[in-house]
Amino acid sequence: MSKDERTNGIERIEDILKLLPHRYPFLLVDRVLEVEERRIKAIKNVTFNEPFFQGHFPGVPVMPGVLIVESIAQAGGCLLLAGVPDRANKLAFFAGIDNCRFRRPVVPGDRLVLEVEVLQLRRTFAKLHGRATVDGQVACETDLMSTIVNKE
Repeated sequence: MSKDERTNGIERIEDILKLLPHRYPFLLVDRVLEVEERRIKAIKNVTFNEPFFQGHFPGVPVMPGVLIVESIAQAGGCLLLAGVPDRANKLAFFAGIDNCRFRRPVVPGDRLVLEVEVLQLRRTFAKLHGRATVDGQVACETDLMSTIVNKE
């Protein structure tokens, strides 16, 4: 299987920017590694230059949990929007969160691996299960709800 087949044509940042409306400093997906019909695997490289580290926490930089969850949600948005034919006119909105647990801190230098799978999919609503890991250790695991809406 070729790399393009594994990523369904979504891999580089340029491809991600076509799917998600997020931009610096809030785009939290750097690369897509694999895409299947109901599953995605992506990465967020966590660097010391991230703006949130200036205040969270001075001297002990830790990625805020809400941004780890947002990274998972953005990877899920890539997955959902990749399957929408008129995706240029759609947005995936975060609609809810359940069962969120943080297992380890995420710090500068970590490579956050984001894995999201679709648990339930209706026309404009999806329930997703996401996991963020660092070096094979779970940093965060959560269930998310998302809705797809028209941009206008």
